[in-house]
Amino acid sequence: MTVSALTIKAGCPVDDELADFVRARYPQLLRRAYLLTGNQPAAEDLVQEALARCCAAWRRHPITEPDAYVHRVMVNVLISRSRLRRFRESSTATVPEVETLDATSQHANRDVVWRALLATPPRQRAVLVLRFYEDMTESEIATCLNVTVGTVRSQTAKGLARLRQLAATVERSDILDSEDPR
Repeated sequence: MTVSALTIKAGCPVDDELADFVRARYPQLLRRAYLLTGNQPAAEDLVQEALARCCAAWRRHPITEPDAYVHRVMVNVLISRSRLRRFRESSTATVPEVETLDATSQHANRDVVWRALLATPPRQRAVLVLRFYEDMTESEIATCLNVTVGTVRSQTAKGLARLRQLAATVERSDILDSEDPR
């Protein structure tokens, strides 16, 4: 995203401090958004909308922790979007054939975890992404999401339990789908 695109989307001029932040942090924000949404176009839209909302807030008051603030806005936008959705999208892509059995097994496991992660509730997904993909501490996540450390711990525990449940369901459905009906 360019700063001029942000200016157009936000409808207000972007100050130098925000422009520098966007230039420096856009790739990381896009990576986080991808982990939260599961696809590139949705991730780009999420980052763009979050930065546009931050532009207006940036002009009203100083933001001391811009990374945490922008990430919190991304999570809020994601949660708002999920509330508006009347149905859940699910991945229908199949695992491609790989030369070695071990590589195939690893790819299949990653696919199962990825599909299960995308099916977890947005708040739990945000905590899991920050904890296990971004390798943030519980206190860093609490600061980033503006919640208590206890909330981070409970959301992590609930998220992992849900992830295990969904992964088992995905594995069972893959096994059932792969069985020959003859």
